[in-house]
Amino acid sequence: MISHESIEKNLGLLIVLTILIVSIGGLVQIVPLFFQTSTTQAVAGLTPYTPLQLAGRDLYIREGCVGCHSQMVRPFRAETERYGHYSVAGEYVYDRPFLWGSKRTGPDLHRVGGRYSDAWHAAHLMNPRDVVPESNMPAYPWLDRPLKDDAIQQKMRVLNLVGHGYTEEQIAGAPAALEGKTELDAMVAYLQVLGTHAPKN
Repeated sequence: MISHESIEKNLGLLIVLTILIVSIGGLVQIVPLFFQTSTTQAVAGLTPYTPLQLAGRDLYIREGCVGCHSQMVRPFRAETERYGHYSVAGEYVYDRPFLWGSKRTGPDLHRVGGRYSDAWHAAHLMNPRDVVPESNMPAYPWLDRPLKDDAIQQKMRVLNLVGHGYTEEQIAGAPAALEGKTELDAMVAYLQVLGTHAPKN
C-alpha cells in the first residue's frame, strides 16, 4: 500500500495519479451524456437553421452580441417568469458553437423569437433607442447592406459532417435563398427563430 506521504514526495507518481483520478471523474460525468436522448436529440419541431438564419447567426457572432446577451434561460423562477421555459439541451442540437454566454448587459435572447415583429427588430438594430429609450446597446447601421456569404454551401456541408442533415437540394438552393437579402434581414431571421421550439409548460 502506497502511503499518502510517499505520493506527495514523488512528483511523477503524484502527476500520474492526479491525471488518472481526473480522467475517471471526467469520464463518469461526460460519457453518460452521449447516451441520454434528452441531450443528443432535438426537441420536437426543431430543424437545422435555414441558410438565411445560418448567415444571421454568423453575423451575431461577428458583431459580438454574445458579449452582452446570453442564450440560456436558467431554471430559476426569476428567469422563467421573465423569459419563459428554462432552456433544455435538445434546443441546442444545431448550435455550433454554443452561444450560451454568461454576461447580461442586455437581456437573455434565447426566447426572443416571435416576441417582436421583424420591423421592431430592424429598428432596434438600426438604433436601439428608437424603440427602447433607456437602452445602452450600440446601433448597428452598417447591417443595412447586401448580404455576401459565398461560403454558405460549404458551411452547410461541414455542418452535415456533425449531423445537421441538410439535403443536397437545400444546399444547392442556399445561394438563391440569400440573394437580394441584407445583413439586417439575416440577423432578424436568426433572432426570430430563437426559442421558438421551447418545451411547453
